[in-house]
Amino acid sequence: MKKIIESLSPNERKVLPYLNDEISEICKKTNLDKTSVLRTLDYLQNKKIINLVQEKKKIIEIGVNGALYRKKGLPERRLLNLLNEKRILSLNEAQKESSLSNEEFKAALGALKKKALIELKNQKIIFNAKKEEISKKSLEESFLESLPLEYHLLSPEQMFALKSLQNRKDIVQMKEEKTIKIEITTLGEEIMKSGIKEGDLIEQVTSEILGNEKLWKGKKFRRYDVTSKVPDIFGGKKHFVNQAKDYVKKIWLEMGFKEMTGNIVQNSFWNFDALFTAQDHPVREMQDTFFLDKKLSEMEIDKKLIKTIKQTHEIGIKGSKGWRYFWNEEEAKKLVLRTHTTCISAQTLANLKKEDLIKGQKFFAVGKCFRNETVDWSHGFEFYQTEGIVIDKNANFRHLLGYLKQFYKKMGFEKIRFRPGYFPYTEPSVEVDVFHPERKVWLELGGAGIFRPEITIPLLGQDIPVLAWGQGMDRIIMDYYKIKDLRELYKNNIKQLRKIKWWMK
Repeated sequence: MKKIIESLSPNERKVLPYLNDEISEICKKTNLDKTSVLRTLDYLQNKKIINLVQEKKKIIEIGVNGALYRKKGLPERRLLNLLNEKRILSLNEAQKESSLSNEEFKAALGALKKKALIELKNQKIIFNAKKEEISKKSLEESFLESLPLEYHLLSPEQMFALKSLQNRKDIVQMKEEKTIKIEITTLGEEIMKSGIKEGDLIEQVTSEILGNEKLWKGKKFRRYDVTSKVPDIFGGKKHFVNQAKDYVKKIWLEMGFKEMTGNIVQNSFWNFDALFTAQDHPVREMQDTFFLDKKLSEMEIDKKLIKTIKQTHEIGIKGSKGWRYFWNEEEAKKLVLRTHTTCISAQTLANLKKEDLIKGQKFFAVGKCFRNETVDWSHGFEFYQTEGIVIDKNANFRHLLGYLKQFYKKMGFEKIRFRPGYFPYTEPSVEVDVFHPERKVWLELGGAGIFRPEITIPLLGQDIPVLAWGQGMDRIIMDYYKIKDLRELYKNNIKQLRKIKWWMK
């Protein structure tokens, strides 16, 4: 017990004499705010001096309309007073003179008719109430005046009044209130009897105390309890999705890639046409793409490139037959939310200089893309993608597989496999799977290949191998954080963000 007494903080010493009081009284008597008192009680509980018992109570409180009716009277009371003067009124006259809304008037009629105080005949209200019935307060009126009340303490009459008023809008409302009950332990009672005073112990060592032995000689220093639970502190940190993005960027930079960036809003030329996507292809329809309600009046793109893309679509290039249709420049001016980050790759290729092509170049992008999908646990209308391209005259398919294998190993996946696949921008193409060691299954994570000549020749001016890939990131992030619903990535639940672990691979 002596050690515990010597470990009591100033606030604990303040609160200790008043443990038999309510928390609100403890606040008044100690001049401490409620947060400080609750924290102090938590520390005392850790030291086995008290036990804190949480109790939940249902409290009946007055609603917005209830506050108005408590002041002006319930609708039935106001109508009753009016009828006491007039005795007989038509329904229209009664509503007009009572100044009640349609809803209030109907509720008042129902309440009075239920209590047999009125009759309705031929669209008229006939008043039947006796004098004592007029002057006597109803159960609802008495109940309203007595609020707030604890639900478990309601009498049968009050319960009847509550049910009656609950059927009407915003007169009463139910609120759950948490209360804390303090139970003093045997140890606590012994400590309280010991007569602890504030200032018995030295709280901290200061230069003043060290310089004057009279201030510390013969006195005791307070013991510090390093095992006591302290309040949780949530430091600032990046959103876990942004942490994953930063990690992916770090991998590509370590592999010698340069980052490429671009706008979320793109014209259809870069999002579709430059990537040899036909203008009548289903992917360009509204069910797959978010189109903006505006389009460009003029595209700030080299006219020669536009002409080459038009020719490639209509009649082909270097052995290609094209799509055999009339390419419409107005269709290319339509603005969209980018459906992939490959549009950034197309822009990067178009801006490369001849000396860049001689040296060879490597680029990556990490960005958000948008598809018009129905949102559920496994689908969303937005997702993150990491894109990569390698431009090199000597590049081949084996190099592509090597880059992908190295990337996924750095992402923590040891087993990687490649399967032949089809993608509209690349030929040959592969799909990439990684083995999940816990689930014992292969997960499909992305696609890759070598850009088709219909893309590289118009953009680069010559047929140079361009290795390309696009990998979805959301599934990797979900798997790492054990998230079952895709929507949890973007709903920004503050409780989840505080507790979720840091991205570490």
